[in-house]
Amino acid sequence: MQPSRALVTDLSQNQTASHAVLHVCQREMLRPLRDEVLRISGFHVDSTLKATEAIPMLATRPYDLVLIDVEGERGIPTAEHLCSEIKTEKPEQVVAFTCNWRVAILTDCPDDIVRSEFDPAAFVAGVRKVIEELRKQ
Repeated sequence: MQPSRALVTDLSQNQTASHAVLHVCQREMLRPLRDEVLRISGFHVDSTLKATEAIPMLATRPYDLVLIDVEGERGIPTAEHLCSEIKTEKPEQVVAFTCNWRVAILTDCPDDIVRSEFDPAAFVAGVRKVIEELRKQ
């Protein structure tokens, strides 16, 4: 599915210096769509469908943000385990979960939460907010 021309225009107007994002998402249909939305918005994105590939990918390059998709309440333990592994390997690495509000209140592992109710512009704004807060620290 290709983003509409209006979406491309609206999101690309807010481009900033390219930040690197590692996107971990086990949903085959959603991962490439979110990756493309982030790329159109000026981010460098590497992504994987498998949580087990994230740690080796972190060793290959620095990332401004690791974005872990949490699919429903059942996905919280897997996401928290990956977050814990990442923080053990690289304590300074910023990790955010992308999830709905109900899941967000059930976890405290990530540095931040990006709400995933499907609104591409809000999704990108959430990712930018996490990275900008990192810069303030």
